[in-house]
Parts: sequence; C-alpha cells; structure tokens
Amino acid sequence: MTDLHNPAAQAAKDPVRGKQVLQDDRNHVFHSWSAQDKISPVPIAGAEGSVFWDYEGKEYLDFSSQLVNVNLGHRHPKLIKAIQDQLAVLPTIQPAMANETRGKLAKLIAEAAPGNLNHVFFTNGGADANENAVRMARLHTGKRKILTFYRSYHGATSTAISLTGDPRRWANETTADPAVVHFYGPYAYRSAFHSENEQQECERALAHLESTIQFEGAGTIAAVMLETVVGTNGVLVPPDGYLAGVRAICDKYGLMLICDEVMVGFGRTGKLFAVENFGIVPDLLTFAKGVNSGYVPLGGVIMTDAIFDTFRERVYPGGLTYSGHPLACAPGVATFEVFAEENILQRVQDLEKRIIKPKLAEIKAKHKSVGECRGIGMFWAIELVKNQQTREKIVPYNPTTEQYRPVLETVAECKKNGVWPFHHFNRIHIAPPLTIDEQDLIKGLEVIDQALAIADSYAD
Repeated sequence: MTDLHNPAAQAAKDPVRGKQVLQDDRNHVFHSWSAQDKISPVPIAGAEGSVFWDYEGKEYLDFSSQLVNVNLGHRHPKLIKAIQDQLAVLPTIQPAMANETRGKLAKLIAEAAPGNLNHVFFTNGGADANENAVRMARLHTGKRKILTFYRSYHGATSTAISLTGDPRRWANETTADPAVVHFYGPYAYRSAFHSENEQQECERALAHLESTIQFEGAGTIAAVMLETVVGTNGVLVPPDGYLAGVRAICDKYGLMLICDEVMVGFGRTGKLFAVENFGIVPDLLTFAKGVNSGYVPLGGVIMTDAIFDTFRERVYPGGLTYSGHPLACAPGVATFEVFAEENILQRVQDLEKRIIKPKLAEIKAKHKSVGECRGIGMFWAIELVKNQQTREKIVPYNPTTEQYRPVLETVAECKKNGVWPFHHFNRIHIAPPLTIDEQDLIKGLEVIDQALAIADSYAD
C-alpha cells in the first residue's frame, strides 16, 4: 500500500516554490476548457507509480490516470529508459524517412491488432488520429457523411469536435463539419428506446441506426464511427451483440466502421484492444493515450489492407511533422514489453473480478445516490441520481457550476482524503493506472465509498 508520507513527496515539499509555479501558470498559461479567472490549478511537484503530489507534500492516488492515459503509471522505469536510450541514438527524424523504432512499434501494433488491421499511420494524439481516420474513410469510399453517437467525445480539432456529440461541440459549431450526423447509441439505464432490458436495447438501437442510414442515404455515408466503449460520456459498455450488429449493418450498406479506442485501447478494458471483447474487426481503429502512457504525445490509425491499398498508387493528402516521433515510439515499444513481463492484461481482469466489481456492488447497495455502477476492466462509472426510482440525475445534463455542486463536493471530499477521481456531469469514473497496487485500489474505492455520503445528502 502506498505510504501517505512518501519520502519523495516530502522531499519535494516546497510551498514557496509551489506558489511561484502557480503564479507563473496564472500569469502566462492559457488552459483548455476553462474560464481563465475561475480556475486555480494544483501545482504538481512529482509523481511515481499511481501517486502524484503537490508542493505541500500532499499525495493523491491517481484514480483517473490523469486523463485516462497513464496506463502503466507514472515514471515507469522501463518507459523512461526507452526514452533515454532513444535520445542517445536518434532524438528525432522526419516521418518520410524509415526509422527502426517507429517501424518496430508499427509492427508490434499490427501483429497485436485483430483481423487484417495491418498498417499504422502515426499521429500526435487522439484528435488528429480521428481526423485522419475520417479522411481515410472518405477518400476510400468517395462519400462524405459520418455517423456518430450523441454521447461521444472524439477530440477538439475541427472535424473531431464535429464528430463529438457532447456539449463541447456547441461552442465550436462555427467550424463544424456539416457532413456529420449524430444518432443514439445503446444506454440501457437511460434508454432512448424505452427498452426493458439489454437485449431490447441492443435490438432497438440497431434498428435506430439502420433507419438513420436509410433516411440519410447509404450512398452518401462514408462511415459509422463510435467509441468501442463510450468514455467521458458515461463508460457505456455496448450490450452483447450490438457491435457485431453495427459491423453487419455497415457491411450491408457498404459503410466503413471506425472504432475510436483513444481512451480504451492498450489494456484499459482487460484486452489490448477493446474490440477484442466483442469479437469484431473495424476498418479503421484509432488509438493514443495508453500506447505509451502519455510520456510523449503519440496517437495513430490502424487500417485494414483494403484501406491501405487505396493509397498504393494514390497520394494520401495528409501528414504531420512529428508523425511517429522516435521519442514517442520508444516507450510505445517498451509498453508491449511491460505488458508481457508484468502480465498486465491478466492483472486487469483479475482485479476487476476480485476487487472492483464486488466493491462497486457494495457501494450501489449502500448509497441512495448511486443509480448504477457499470464498466469493464479498469474503466468504470458510478452514476449518481437524485432518486433511484425515477433515475433523475443528481445534476442535470451540462450543469452550471451551481447545479454541479453535489458532484463537485463529493469529488472534493475524495481529493481531501487523497484520491483524485475522474468526473463528468452526474458520474464519478474509476480509471486508475493498470499497474496500481492492489491495496491502493482498495483504499481508493473506500475513499470514494465514504465520500458518497455527501452525494447521498442531495438524494431523496
């Protein structure tokens, strides 16, 4: 179990320096998704494993893996050494040249990916991976429309934010891609189809998708794009048969299937790629985050042979200066070694079965503010409600700061007690590093359990 008086954290204790770090930040750094005068970022002095700490020496269990990307934890020695070794040999090289480390990582990814996903285009992160996947689908099919979930997030660049269904899209509509159409995905707990069980939800959601395709015109649609497991917008695990049904519908109408695994790839669900849980092979699969735990920005698109063949004699009109940067690919290669040496996938599956599922079942039974706990692997959501019978959300969709208070206060209590969870609207998400110590996992869940007493005070 992590020592809450970690010597490294205590050695970093320097409140004066922390104040200077915060002052420099507030004077000169422009933060994303924020009103600049209404935030006060925590100055972070260091991190190791599943813990990070501030300049006051206060430690936090990282129950969000930062932004669900630090899959192998902070400062993993093997990933650090890979970067150091690469730095000594070849710090950078342009993407038009062949590079040993880039080629090795592409080979490892292609060999691990299911089906004939045999080729990799590297990007700097998840948003540009999704941008390029859509571009490839459009050029391959000669069609423009892309269908995506309302409950989705695909990135903040122009096409990626258009693909996004959640409210972050609204303020960016001036740059919106007009050829994006949103539809409802399955969400049995809050069914848009008045379903009574997951089987009905699957059937009705698939019927809705097919009717959307018919109304939009299959001849105008390039691809259906979805997060294999919806991330920020709910940790929504598709019901049995849904993804296979989407694959069949895409094949029926001649559409590409793009699976966004930026958040759920590289072990987060207990499989290297989340699609492996559902037995399907998309035409394009995007990744980022967990490929190297975010130590250096990296993302990419894995494509089938058919997509690749489209560009054998035809120029692909896209590229990035830092595509497959050696310093980013090196920890990616090391990530595969760590997964094998530390049995990461088996570990995730074991901790899910023995610790996460039983504890969350206990939490649901105990707290009147908990409507549902759902997830897969090391990726779960606690959905908070005002009333369990009516399922009224404890905060509304896209809440104001004042409306958000029940969740913010609950999360603040977690942080006060040394656990930093991910949260979005009426949910608290659980997504610690896949390497988290078993006792730390238990401790983090217990802290969340205790903090939910605050959410209970807002529930009927």
